[in-house]
This record gives sequence, C-alpha cells and structure tokens, in this order.
Amino acid sequence: MSKAYLGLDIGSISTKGVVIDADSNILASEYIWTQADPIGAVKKLLGVLKEQIAKAHHQIVAVGVTGSARKLIGAITGAVIVKNEITAHAVGTMSLYPDVRTIFEIGGQDSKIILIENGFVIDYAMNTLCAAGTGAFLSSQAERLGVGVEDFGEIALTSEKPTRIAARCTVFAESDLIHKAQIGHKKNDIIAGLCRAVVTNYLNNVGKGKKIEPPIVFQGGVSKNAGVIKAFEDAVGHQVTVDEISHLMGALGVAILAKNTGEENPFSFDIADIEFVTRGVECGRCANNCEIICVYQDGELLDAWGNKCEKGAIHTATALRAAENPGRR
Repeated sequence: MSKAYLGLDIGSISTKGVVIDADSNILASEYIWTQADPIGAVKKLLGVLKEQIAKAHHQIVAVGVTGSARKLIGAITGAVIVKNEITAHAVGTMSLYPDVRTIFEIGGQDSKIILIENGFVIDYAMNTLCAAGTGAFLSSQAERLGVGVEDFGEIALTSEKPTRIAARCTVFAESDLIHKAQIGHKKNDIIAGLCRAVVTNYLNNVGKGKKIEPPIVFQGGVSKNAGVIKAFEDAVGHQVTVDEISHLMGALGVAILAKNTGEENPFSFDIADIEFVTRGVECGRCANNCEIICVYQDGELLDAWGNKCEKGAIHTATALRAAENPGRR
C-alpha cells in the first residue's frame, strides 16, 4: 500500500478533512458542519473520507490537526502534529501559490490575515470578537432578507449602487440594514452593501496597520461569495485569487505538515466506532483554578489539557482525583 496523510481542520462552524499522497496530491476531501459536536463531526467526516479512498489502496500513516478543536481531535486521532491555524493556512496556501504575499481568511465566526515574505510568515492578525466581518454575520442577514446565503454573491454583483451599511459591529449593521430597507433601498443594493461592510470591517480591524501586497489569496467559507471578492478587489486595488479548494487550505496545510514531520503513527478509520467522552474539571490545587478538559476513550483517560502550571497537569486517573480533591491525601 502507498502512504497517505490525513489533515483535519475542526472549526466552530465547519469541519474539513483532506487525504494527500506522498507528493501532496489530494486523494480525498470533505467539508461538513461541526454543529457544536467536533467529535461527532470528525466521525462523520472520516466515514466520508474512508469511502472516497476505499479502492485507492492507501494507508494513512500520519495525521495532522488544526482548528479551534485541534487539541481534542489531536488526542483522539493520535495526531503526529497539532498546529495553529495561521501556520496550517500559510503552508496549505503556499503549496499551491508559492509567491503569495497576503492571505485573507474569513470563516464562520472569526477571520485572519497572514502576511508572507520569501516563504515565511512575517505578520498576522486574528479577529474573534466582532461577528460583523464573518460568515455567521452574512448568514444571519441573508435569513433576515429572505435570501439564501449561497445566492448572496451573485445578487450583489447585480447592484450598480451598493447601499452604504454601517460596518462597525453587528448591532449597528443590522440596525442600519433594517433602516435602509424601510426607506426603500433595493434588496440587491443592500446585499452588495453588506458585502462591502464585511470587507470594510475586516480591513479596519483585522487588516489595520498591515501592508497588503499582491499576490493576494482569499480563503475560508466567505471566499465563495463573489460579492465579497469584488468588494475586496475594489477596496485594495488588486486582484484577489480564490482557489476551488479555498475552504480546505487549513486541512491541506496540516496534512502537509504531518507528512513533513517524517513521523508515522498509522491511523485506522475504525476510530469512528470508538466512544470518546469529554469532561471539564476545575483544578483546585492552586489559585489559578484552571478548567481542565479531560477526554476519555472507552472509559479510560486518554489526555487532558488546560492547566496553566504543573500542578494541574493530569496524565493519570490518580492525578485527576488529586486535582478535584486537593485537600485529600
């Protein structure tokens, strides 16, 4: 069997996975909704990927994980590398666009900008506080307007005079949208205005003070919105490239990182049949009172994290009991 590598990107809104071969060619890929259940989402994702490579005669020898649930999923998959989203997205993008200088990324609940020079990340910024520049914001406004969010981009492109929408935050934007609709602005102009508002919010917050240089690659779920792409190009004065797998860049990047470690920990899709349970524990062994996240496999403690000092380090069931009952000997 030929060697293959699995990359998983588990976000708050969506879960992505890719399987690559030794030359980083994508053998299988999938994108599904996380639905507040990262373990369940990964199990479902693995089932789809297993079917896609069932006849390919490949053995996954290493797993890489990124995204907001990376520690949890890294523990249950036996990942050889667990990496932050900045590195994963940069590696994935540079594997397809070696000359990229700026990466725009807008996901469901957060956004980021990555600046690259000579193949190295030299600066980045993330925004996780304001939803006005994210996919969740566009989805909620699409529902308010009675339009499918998947149609937002094409509708925006029909506008000749986009409505100016306040972009400072979600509350102001929603209030302004309602007001503009009530005084008679056309729906396509409002939608185009919302796309511009997302871009304005992004550039004024995530991109504030950053030197944006081409080539520019735009990724994340919002990159599929043609209206936002045009708004970016109008705002920065440069072409913005969107790859057909722009939503999978993080998963691709961490799969490549797993391959590049040279480490192997053969992976079985049978993990989808194993029961994993998570539990939060407040450590009382010092004033930090850290919330420790424990993950169990078939009732056995598999891993734990969240401690700010060694007193909260939990590697065994005995240590777990000590953390929960610090006064007992």
